[in-house]
Amino acid sequence: MDIVCLHDKAEIESCLRREVALNIYSLGDLDEFFWPYTQWYALKTAGEIQVIALLYTATSPPVLLALSPADNTAQLRELLSALLPLLPRKVYTHLSLRVEDVLAASYDMMSYGIHQKMILQDRACFQAFLSSSVNPLTSAHLQEILALYRTSYPENAFDPRMLETGQCFGVWEGNQLVSVAGVHVYSPVYRVAAIGNVTTHPNYRNRGLAKSVTAALCQSLVGVVDHIGLNVKQENFAAVECYRQLGFEACGFYHEIMASLKMDKGDESLYAISCSKTRQP
Repeated sequence: MDIVCLHDKAEIESCLRREVALNIYSLGDLDEFFWPYTQWYALKTAGEIQVIALLYTATSPPVLLALSPADNTAQLRELLSALLPLLPRKVYTHLSLRVEDVLAASYDMMSYGIHQKMILQDRACFQAFLSSSVNPLTSAHLQEILALYRTSYPENAFDPRMLETGQCFGVWEGNQLVSVAGVHVYSPVYRVAAIGNVTTHPNYRNRGLAKSVTAALCQSLVGVVDHIGLNVKQENFAAVECYRQLGFEACGFYHEIMASLKMDKGDESLYAISCSKTRQP
């Protein structure tokens, strides 16, 4: 078996298409909008890709996507072991279940819980939740979007660049934005989208607003992409039920973990000296 760095989009896509529901995020990252921020690694047997890992570097810390079907767990573990020397000191990870211990030998691991992947299966469901109160959002609404996230979803992973896609919708109460739904990944070229950063202001919850903004987003996406997916924390029962009512079904589980490189005291001292030097004028 060989561990290789991948640069051929067609080769990567061919492998990811074997499990589209599992790989919607990675497929979307092949789009030129995301591609410059990606590093792709694979384990190959006889020249054929068995498993792929993606390091997405546009965020701080970078995000490692290392996912595979259950029958490829052994190959994924081998790939992760080989990648350990190449990973950054701190990385947010999406890992298939039962491979976390590979990183735990070198990293301190802070769990953000088991998450499930969901994919839109019944496109008729969300039609029942479409509402004329929902409006598209653009870059002109950035400050209002950020204010809503600060109040209702401070741990969000919102990237303002995604407003350029035109795939963001919200509900206003007067001049206040009170609910929003957008995308983490969107690619008309690869025909995939991943819904994300859905939230409603605490004072306006339990009114069906999250369903309405997500339904509007789905309606906008279905004419452009073939596959619409999302990630949701398994314990977020309200969100899971919301997405089920909109026509999404679970298609897999994975673990989100913040991994920080372990350092002995000598390493910590050297790292502190290095950091202090970079801060000097």
